[in-house]
Amino acid sequence: MAKNVLVISSTLRKNGNSEVLAKEFLRGAQDSGNNVEFVTLQDKEIKFCNGCMACQKLQTCVIKDDSNEIVEKMKKADVIAFASPIYYYEMSGQLKTLLDRGNPLYTSDYKFRDIYFLATAADTSPNAADIAINGIRGWVACFANVQLKGTVLGAGAEAVGDIQHNPALAKAYELGKGV
Repeated sequence: MAKNVLVISSTLRKNGNSEVLAKEFLRGAQDSGNNVEFVTLQDKEIKFCNGCMACQKLQTCVIKDDSNEIVEKMKKADVIAFASPIYYYEMSGQLKTLLDRGNPLYTSDYKFRDIYFLATAADTSPNAADIAINGIRGWVACFANVQLKGTVLGAGAEAVGDIQHNPALAKAYELGKGV
């Protein structure tokens, strides 16, 4: 049965390495017959959460910007793949802000059960994304019956295009295909 897969790229660099990785995951998910949607945070206005907690009652955020539409897509997806460049061993600020703004999901009837995290880093260490992965795990832990199904790190990808011959591309494709 086809799943609704949402792939969210948080890089602000056009054709950035993590976006390329995200699109490879997307290609794998499409090749397996899933319904896939790609969202980029480029050119999106996503303001910081102000902690008012009104979203817990309203199930939508009172701040009017692009995050409300993205969070609604997250709510309806069966699978979400987040893609991020690694900055100072952490996910991008854009992605963290979107996750914070996803607070209305907590009390909603969200469909997602499987989360994937795709990352690229200039650092060549296989542990370069560990802190970011823990951040994603923390977000996932807030939702019942949701699990982090897989992660991919494209290490050593600094300049745009560095990811092109990285084995992480094949791993991202296979993860997507296995959705």
